[in-house]
Amino acid sequence: MPDILIRNAESILTMDDERRELAGADILLRDGTVAAIGQGLETTGEIVEARGCVVTPGLVNTHHHLYQSMTRAVPAGQDALLFNWLQALYPVWARFGPEEMHVSALTGLAELALSGCTLTSDHLYLYPNGARLEDTIAAAQEIGMRFHPTRGAMSIGESKGGLPPDALVEEEAAILEDCIRVVDAFHDASEGSMCRVGIAPCSPFSVSRELMRDAALLARDKGVMLHTHLAENDQDIAYSEQMFGCRPGQYAEDLGWTGPDVWHAHCVKLDGAEIDLFARSRTGVAHCPCSNCRLGSGIAPVRAMLDAGVPVGLGVDGSASNDAGNLVAEARQAMLLQRVTRGADAMSARRALELATRGGADVLGRPDCGRLALGKRADVAVWDVSGIDSAGSWDKAALLLAGPMKVRHLFVEGRQVVRDGHVTTLDLPRVIERQDRLARALAG
Repeated sequence: MPDILIRNAESILTMDDERRELAGADILLRDGTVAAIGQGLETTGEIVEARGCVVTPGLVNTHHHLYQSMTRAVPAGQDALLFNWLQALYPVWARFGPEEMHVSALTGLAELALSGCTLTSDHLYLYPNGARLEDTIAAAQEIGMRFHPTRGAMSIGESKGGLPPDALVEEEAAILEDCIRVVDAFHDASEGSMCRVGIAPCSPFSVSRELMRDAALLARDKGVMLHTHLAENDQDIAYSEQMFGCRPGQYAEDLGWTGPDVWHAHCVKLDGAEIDLFARSRTGVAHCPCSNCRLGSGIAPVRAMLDAGVPVGLGVDGSASNDAGNLVAEARQAMLLQRVTRGADAMSARRALELATRGGADVLGRPDCGRLALGKRADVAVWDVSGIDSAGSWDKAALLLAGPMKVRHLFVEGRQVVRDGHVTTLDLPRVIERQDRLARALAG
């Protein structure tokens, strides 16, 4: 592919090891990597003018349920806490099939891309009516996003004391067999990989201890990462104490679910001992502030986690519990929540942006992403700060204080996915039309 020179940026926030910020600078992309950063760079390739723009690494989303973009603002779940919200939506999701999974993934990925995201995980834990993980993988390939799908699962239905209906759970032997299949078929461990696959039993209240333990053993045998939900709200804590006789952190540790190859979603209710455990073991956390607010789950102790040394990234969570999939808005919300609980100096705009870039990449085991430095992947977001969002700003680089919620240009592996605020790789109006048609059919 030809070189791309992003030229004359007002500011480049590199998020490199020194956290350098360069004014009036350029960045050269070549063969999928960052080839040069500095002033006065030249190329015989394509030139993208970035005057009046701030350039950042592409944002990284560490937790999502892409399929849920087809079930936003469902009336029965609008005012429900986590468990009741799930019970309201399980019957709807049970009617999904391959088309619903694929189209909802296209929609969710496009929304993420427009918010500056270049790398996203996804947690798909139900497979009704012939749906498979590759329905989402194909969507990511179509749009050109760097993808970390996880093969989720539920095995304990209502009849055995779990939360999901029996019709949505799977046999545990079949779950493990399909985990092997998708890892063997789609996981690429190489640097610069466009697709890595994780193993992700859904939650302590929907799978057995045995499946959690077996999944951890399988993941380590295959060299892939582990992901699940943990300590999301007070109901979650009560379930763990009642069913397992311990808090979620102890449950995770006992079953092999701590370490740098593990990341947990939410962790709203971690106590001090659990935070110390995650810090010692380098266990990652996907912080989902908007979803936690929407479901009334609480405010995660992110500042305490960071101070202890816990790896933390951001996640938009599912659009059924967030009603949006905008990652830059998520970063702003993370900053505001830490400030409202711990004071205005609890989290700066730049620190929150770091969680959304470098922090998320590190949680996903991707040190080749989330920063702009020589040899790192050419995943780049260009933000126009010449418009109304930043008008009057004294610090244009403080994007999360006064900046746009939508990216101007986006490059993934050096390929332009968003140009002038529009997705280049999809007929997005047609995708939206299909999404709305399928959603109407689900609503009856």
